[in-house]
Amino acid sequence: MKFRHNLPLSVFYPISAAKESRKRLIFSFRCNIMQAMILAAGFGTRLRPYTLIRPKPLFPVCNVPLLHILLDKLTALGCRNTVVNSHHLAEQIAAAVADRPEVILQHEAEVLGTGGGLRKALPHFRSGPVLVMNGDIYHDLDLIGLLEAHKAGGCAVTLALHDLLRFNTVRVRGGKVCGFGTAEPGEQLLAFTGIHVVERDVLAQIPAQGFFHIIDLYEKLAQAGQIGLVRVDGCFWQDIGTPADYLELHRRLLEGKHPAWAISSQARIGAGAVFADWGAVGPHAEIGAGAQLSRCVVWENAAIPAGLHVKEQIICPAKPD
Repeated sequence: MKFRHNLPLSVFYPISAAKESRKRLIFSFRCNIMQAMILAAGFGTRLRPYTLIRPKPLFPVCNVPLLHILLDKLTALGCRNTVVNSHHLAEQIAAAVADRPEVILQHEAEVLGTGGGLRKALPHFRSGPVLVMNGDIYHDLDLIGLLEAHKAGGCAVTLALHDLLRFNTVRVRGGKVCGFGTAEPGEQLLAFTGIHVVERDVLAQIPAQGFFHIIDLYEKLAQAGQIGLVRVDGCFWQDIGTPADYLELHRRLLEGKHPAWAISSQARIGAGAVFADWGAVGPHAEIGAGAQLSRCVVWENAAIPAGLHVKEQIICPAKPD
């Protein structure tokens, strides 16, 4: 199944078209390069059983697959070379990018890890920096600013970091990353956003075959003073690693908006159905007469029986046994 939305990018990223165009021009002149990889091969075990139905990067965000939102952001910035890797439910990832000529689909028959996937993609990248994003992160980071900071800093790798206590595991001192784990005296802990820039030459240091965790290489580079950072505190950032995180993203996007429900025009809504607080209803979903929904995300083709009251739930078309 192919997914495509007709919503303007500004729905998801509130940056004016004029500002976006200016950024694109500045980047073209200063960097003259844009290549990226979105990591989309993970199993999403903390999101089961939902990830038994759909891979995490294709979870809908206000009825649009997250992967499409990320790809559209890259395309708007002028990126015409994006590798997307796949493993779990790979056929769905393939269908989702089939009509996107800027995407190079990299199927991984075995689990390669973050580093192994990047190493396999090496032939697709030119010399220079590669922008890498996790496929389960919704954000509005200034990606061009990150790329320019990487170029100016002269490091092999530049991580986008922020202060988020739940995820603070990156050790920082003197404007550079010095390691990962427990902070030592004089260091600060920050959180990795899942977004970074890495020089192609660094990827060549990863073993050519098998599983590899990129952090193992980054530990060595950090000790050598070769990992820079950009603070992105205050940006909109939300991972969807758990069902609660996924619902929280929708709350942050929809709460207080008018309307606070993103309901597809292709959904079938029964008489007397009530939608409270915030939520989303996908295409061809069916909401039975008199049903009451609050703080829910209803996926494409899912059904809510008549009269049912549902709160703080993700509703799928079917759940495996």
